[in-house]
Amino acid sequence: MARGHQKFQSQQKNAKKQAEIKKSKGHDQKAAAQAALVYTCTVCRTQMPDPKTFKQHFESKHPKSPMPPELVGVEA
Repeated sequence: MARGHQKFQSQQKNAKKQAEIKKSKGHDQKAAAQAALVYTCTVCRTQMPDPKTFKQHFESKHPKSPMPPELVGVEA
């Protein structure tokens, strides 16, 4: 077991190592997943990753609502 100055040096070295690991990790998965959700339903505010999924959602969940202009012409 390290004591005194050696313990302090070990703690400093470990803190530096942990900071480098944290920096090298980069982005977390939640932020990346949230950035991928670019289409938002105008009726229920649900977010979807692509226009095909958005159109399928809109047709199944909101059949009586008019189709948004960005979905007209998108193949489902």
